Amino acid sequence: PPAHSRSDWIGPPDKHSNLRPVIFYVPPEESALERRLREARQEAQASNQRFWARHNRAFRQEKEEFIYSRLKAKGLEMRDESGQKATLNAEEMADFYKDFLSKNLKKHLQYNRDWYKRNFRITFLMGQVALVRALRWLRRRKKNVEQ
Repeated sequence: PPAHSRSDWIGPPDKHSNLRPVIFYVPPEESALERRLREARQEAQASNQRFWARHNRAFRQEKEEFIYSRLKAKGLEMRDESGQKATLNAEEMADFYKDFLSKNLKKHLQYNRDWYKRNFRITFLMGQVALVRALRWLRRRKKNVEQ
């Protein structure tokens, strides 16, 4: 982002996680509370990037292995005569998706628990920051009225 930017910037999707990374704006006079909020948001983003990059890598690998084993069982190669990748029908792929989700259920449940905890903390910090900013604004306004 340009040096004069005063907002967060969102990048293109990451090729491994498919999540769009955020470059967080750091105000020049960031308070300790605002820094805690930004750092909590950055940690949540990093955690999400790690989880989905690992998850997607495992998904792609297991999908390729599943397709290979099913094609091999049918006596087919990974590529057809024209050189295109061979595919399975929707019912066969549904078996893979169901098995993959079932096998990774505990990981997804743990991820969701962690995600909710992080987001609750972020929401709480956002509330605190908003309250501090509102009180600061009210103090300034009261001071200006008195003058």
